[in-house]
Amino acid sequence: MRLSWGIICFFCCISHLYSQYSISGQIKNNQSKAISDAFILLSPMDKMATSNAKGSYHFYQLESGSYTLTINADGFQQKTVPIKIENQNVVLNLVLDSLTVTFDKEVVVDGEEYHLNPAIQGVTLLSAKTINVIDLKKVLANQANNNARELFKTVPGLNIWENDNSGIQLNIGGRGLNPNRTTNFNTRQNGYDISADALGYPETYYTPPAQALQRIEVLRGAASLQFGTQFGGMLNFVMKQGPKDKAFEFVTENTYGGFNFFNTFNSIGGTVAKKQLNYYAFYQYKRGDGWRPNANFEVHNGYAQLEYKPNKKLSIRAEQTIMQYLAHQPGGLTDTEFAQNARQSKRERNWFRVNWNLSALTLNYKFSSLTQLNVRNFALFASRQSLGNLQAINRPDYGEARDLIKGHYMNFGNETRLVHRYKLLSNVSALVTGVRIYKGYTTQQQGLSNNHTTGTLSDFTFSAAPKGILKSDYAFPSFNFAAFAENYFAITEKFSVTPGVRFEYIHTEADGYYQDLVVVPSSTGWDTIRNEAIDEYRSNSRSIFLAGVGVSYKLSKNIEVYGNFSQNYRGINFNDMRISNPNQEVDPNLKDEYGFNADIGFRGSYKGLFNFNATIFYLGYNRRIGNIQSERPNKDNPLIIEPYTLRTNVGNARVIGTEFFVEADFWKLFSKQKKTPFSLNVFANFSILDGRYTQTDNSFASGKQLEFVAPIILRTGVSLGYKTFKLSYQYSYTSKHYSDATNAEWVPNAVVGVIPSYGVMDISASYQWKWFTLQAGINNLTNEVYFTRRAASYPGPGILPADGLSFYVTLRFTLGVQ
Repeated sequence: MRLSWGIICFFCCISHLYSQYSISGQIKNNQSKAISDAFILLSPMDKMATSNAKGSYHFYQLESGSYTLTINADGFQQKTVPIKIENQNVVLNLVLDSLTVTFDKEVVVDGEEYHLNPAIQGVTLLSAKTINVIDLKKVLANQANNNARELFKTVPGLNIWENDNSGIQLNIGGRGLNPNRTTNFNTRQNGYDISADALGYPETYYTPPAQALQRIEVLRGAASLQFGTQFGGMLNFVMKQGPKDKAFEFVTENTYGGFNFFNTFNSIGGTVAKKQLNYYAFYQYKRGDGWRPNANFEVHNGYAQLEYKPNKKLSIRAEQTIMQYLAHQPGGLTDTEFAQNARQSKRERNWFRVNWNLSALTLNYKFSSLTQLNVRNFALFASRQSLGNLQAINRPDYGEARDLIKGHYMNFGNETRLVHRYKLLSNVSALVTGVRIYKGYTTQQQGLSNNHTTGTLSDFTFSAAPKGILKSDYAFPSFNFAAFAENYFAITEKFSVTPGVRFEYIHTEADGYYQDLVVVPSSTGWDTIRNEAIDEYRSNSRSIFLAGVGVSYKLSKNIEVYGNFSQNYRGINFNDMRISNPNQEVDPNLKDEYGFNADIGFRGSYKGLFNFNATIFYLGYNRRIGNIQSERPNKDNPLIIEPYTLRTNVGNARVIGTEFFVEADFWKLFSKQKKTPFSLNVFANFSILDGRYTQTDNSFASGKQLEFVAPIILRTGVSLGYKTFKLSYQYSYTSKHYSDATNAEWVPNAVVGVIPSYGVMDISASYQWKWFTLQAGINNLTNEVYFTRRAASYPGPGILPADGLSFYVTLRFTLGVQ
């Protein structure tokens, strides 16, 4: 009897085993290429699997019934598929849509990659955030001189200063923020800091050459929780890598242009050692005379990158950047001088020199397809030196001793991030968390230069100061520890919520002296009454908690409604407070700024032929630092009252605006042919802003328009393509706005005042034949005379005219070896 029951049980088990089934298949992208490391969740069994190198996946021992597959992979839209097993195995091959929607790739004439709902990309959480990704391979522009209004033409609402004809320094600001050296963005290269000192002096003196970039990522609004506390967001320059399918590739690009402009860019790259080692390096030399006299420059720029992947889980990348340049600065003009002749120069002896050395070591490790670790280590050893006459531009340069300011920067940092995906409510959610440790050490000296009367020589050495006392000599050490966490909760397939928090500990110091010098006129010149070094030490420590949240709802596969809110914070910079500038005084009681960003957006795409993004935002800015026109007694004659510019906490402010971007390929949109060699692409980005002080103790600023807030910014253009020929036209317009909080129309020294509206046209064309590409273009096609900036110090002071009409011709040659 026992034997018979045993036999029955045995056959029941066998029968049950053979009644179980499997689900298997392959996961590919739209180009039919396998997607590896995709995360697949099987519900309601809560089983998990990952795709292999061929994109294959398997689930075994399943009973008949209804199931749901949820597939998630980096760079692709999440997909949910219902499955029913009916007494047989199921083979289901899946195609994932990219997060990026682009136009048909047979003819690509523009550079905007449009992101619909990028939940996770690498180790960055992007869900419900305002993001623009610019693919430099597709940008038809004057890349040799980093023409910012062409490179960033698809990013709405950017105010771009155009006083640097060499393209060495980038000056952009969004949503009414100061564009000066892009200080209100957290500026990065391959994910690590490149600014002078992220805490004490967040100005960007180095900008990677556009010819070396793969793409530019602009993340605005709710970027402060992952990338620092800044109001503007995050700007990341992603460098090219060597081709994956070639052992060696050589590219040379040589550009000639107006005003004796010459640029040579040469790069090598490839993948060797059984596809485990990728390398890329370039050298750039650039020089020119400039549109104005005394505007010549010379640049040397080099970069090298090695990335080693010993296995599928680990990658290690080492990078080194070196940049050196010397620029002659023509100085500013008064309003009258600009109207008479915008090309004239009032300063022959102003110079600027920069040396930048940037090192980085990045480690990526995948514990599994669910969990990834990223460790970024970076170091900066750099200097900047400015030499010239800082007196008001309405006073002639008599050849007296010039001001010399030297800054040296030594910074070390580490950012470690962890991404972990997990199942929640039958969907894939993700946690992104990380820490940042940053140590900065900046020194700054100001005094008189060595060459008092030797003319235009760029001698960056101090003169022998009486008693050895300079105007100022300071060290600015700083330390920062930060920790953040953001969690992407996929509530349903269409709806997600992303809350986050960030903690910041910031410690800054100023240790040094400033000069107390009193001189009086005498029959022999000037007599020194007092010359003393006043020692000073300041320190400031603060702990800050920031919070934010984002929500996203996908109306359809390619249409999304999103919103976000994020708190912001910006600490004062001690080194700004000790620069001796006859055109401006800094309030010694400056306080930190704080506020928030809030966005509501609607974005989508139609079959990759029509893309749009509309955003409404509110930026709250408390204790905003700005410039105010005031009066003071003259230092030499107290009976004379003179105007001056005071930099202080003007008050609480807000910026309300809408940003709109639309792009369409009209040829493919209305053509009945599925494949055509023609393309007619039209784009427009448009922003309407209103910025006001809502609370201020300064009656001159109350209710006035915020400085740097251009009420209307428009960039639009059309691009035509036929096979390998491309033609692009662009028009850029910025409306009238102001450079100080009191909305002064003009002042005698021109350091503040109105910025009149201006419109500029650019045109470019290119043709590719085998290994050669010929490109040519004209910038400022109608030779518009305009300016975008007034400066209180270098590279002014005064009005800084933008360049007039100029041309360029580029010849590119590519040679590759498999």
